[in-house]
Amino acid sequence: MTWNIPNTLTILRLLAAPGVVIMFLYFSRPWADWFALLLFVGAAVTDWFDGYLARLWKQESKFGAMLDPIADKAMVVIALLLIAGLSGVHRPDGMDPWILLPATVIIFREVFVSGLREFLGDTAGTLKVTKLAKWKTTAQMVAIGVLFGTGIFEHMLIERTVGMDPVVFEEIMAGGDDPLKLRLIDSAYWMTWWVGVALLWVAGILTLITGLDYFRKSLPYLRDET
Repeated sequence: MTWNIPNTLTILRLLAAPGVVIMFLYFSRPWADWFALLLFVGAAVTDWFDGYLARLWKQESKFGAMLDPIADKAMVVIALLLIAGLSGVHRPDGMDPWILLPATVIIFREVFVSGLREFLGDTAGTLKVTKLAKWKTTAQMVAIGVLFGTGIFEHMLIERTVGMDPVVFEEIMAGGDDPLKLRLIDSAYWMTWWVGVALLWVAGILTLITGLDYFRKSLPYLRDET
């Protein structure tokens, strides 16, 4: 292993994956949401910088090539599990299916492709990362970042409406007796929620397409010899 800046950034991104969950163990909301968002965004930015710097400074290494996709998958999978869990905290009917379904597709694909690469061993080079797969990773990280922002607005809204009469709340949301700030928070919540969910579904579709593409490329190596 070579200790250089690109590899160090990759290691920090890997450590940031469980760090996002730790924020919710040691901080109350909405501070936990803020810290998790900042940590995730900071780690996601390193995903671009470590590869760029490794190519720029000619510091590409086998260790970095091995760890980079692992760090990406750890970040995405752990963050999605956390978001899916948080989506059910204030829902009487359980986790939000709009988030749970694409999250399940993404996690299943990541595990499936990782298993394919492990089985193929030396021939795993046939499953090289494609441009579409890179776009898939970008879509995943942007969607997760937006959904962390949704959690911030959701908690702010809950804090301000705790104990409020449902009829009064509906009147406020309909534009009745101010307070303006409550309506702004509600609008920000729904806007970020819809954007985040739409991006997550886009990421889920791209994830599914790339997974099927990798499976198709691996088929020649999965046939039994006759």
